[in-house]
Amino acid sequence: MNSLRRVLCGGLTALACFSGSLSAQLLSDPDSAPAWKEGEYALPAAPGEASLRPFFVSSASPNRFLIDEDTLSVSDDGVVRYVLVVRTPGGAQNVTFEGIRCGAGAWRIYATGRPDGEWVPTRNGDWRPIVDTSYNRSRAALALDYFCDGPAPPRDRAEVLRRLHDSGRPHDASNYVR
Repeated sequence: MNSLRRVLCGGLTALACFSGSLSAQLLSDPDSAPAWKEGEYALPAAPGEASLRPFFVSSASPNRFLIDEDTLSVSDDGVVRYVLVVRTPGGAQNVTFEGIRCGAGAWRIYATGRPDGEWVPTRNGDWRPIVDTSYNRSRAALALDYFCDGPAPPRDRAEVLRRLHDSGRPHDASNYVR
């Protein structure tokens, strides 16, 4: 009987010690958390051919997808910013300066690149959910395979570059993208 009492007292003590932080989270007001605010950013230089790194999107797409490594950044606001270059088999090229918020599962285009190297800021640069469809497959591939650890952004730029340089699918966050 004495040993049963010790076990019960020890268990109750452990429960009291470890449940404090859980109780605090349950009782906290989620609306009291500070709202996310996007940090400052600058439009990058036009992409250079030497800094373009191809990445796999889908065997169903004939296009080539490339990231300009020189423009890749992981900001304090949790946004991974980069220049995306999409080349079609017919020779057309689309260049966009974009961002992905891992914590929100969202992406946006900041500007579109012109052939002369100038940037044209987008008129509707709202954050949109990353959806794994054919149109957004490049953003889903970047978020799932290279940029995000589930809802968390990568540790730093070097981590993203390592993932881009590694072959295959570096990690799986498939439960994250809608």
